[in-house]
Amino acid sequence: MPQHARNTRVCRDCDGFATAAVTTGARHADGTRATLRIACPTCKGTGHTIPAGVVRVGR
Repeated sequence: MPQHARNTRVCRDCDGFATAAVTTGARHADGTRATLRIACPTCKGTGHTIPAGVVRVGR
């Protein structure tokens, strides 16, 4: 019997890939590459967004 997956809201800016490793081009003393970890500013590195609240405008 198939299991139903929960619909989690994926961040529209990073498409769920919230953290990226960017190489700087430099190398450490042991020869490994120096990288920076960059997090998505919209979801703060979680990959998910919270649903927007209901806003009532008017009377």
